[in-house]
Amino acid sequence: MKKIRPNDLCPCGSNNKYKKCCAIYHKGAVPKTALLLMKSRYSAYASNQASYIIKTTHPNNSDYTTETHAWKESIEAFSKATDFLALEILEFIEGEEEAYVHFKAKLSSGEMIEKSRFLKINNAWLYESGELR
Repeated sequence: MKKIRPNDLCPCGSNNKYKKCCAIYHKGAVPKTALLLMKSRYSAYASNQASYIIKTTHPNNSDYTTETHAWKESIEAFSKATDFLALEILEFIEGEEEAYVHFKAKLSSGEMIEKSRFLKINNAWLYESGELR
């Protein structure tokens, strides 16, 4: 895992500096779209922001648990063992309360293609589930 500094390009692929892009969400701003949430979650994995991953996961998700200490350790172990090399958005479908982001992530462990489902609760998008392709 590479340490991401504020002036580095954001891992999400926006070509903006991290401090002006996903870092604002990691510090508390609420992403207005499911696509922004998905990109900020990718950047959170890349920058080892486990608390953000937990905070933005829907309770219906199979990984969701109230045992956050063990969950956080698991996320941190994955983030530390993986280099997040590139993110490509393949498709984005957004509804009022449900959205889908189909993406390809290039990781040091290989390529991952997923269609993620997001649900909006209390005006905030949450990652509900993902189907690997």
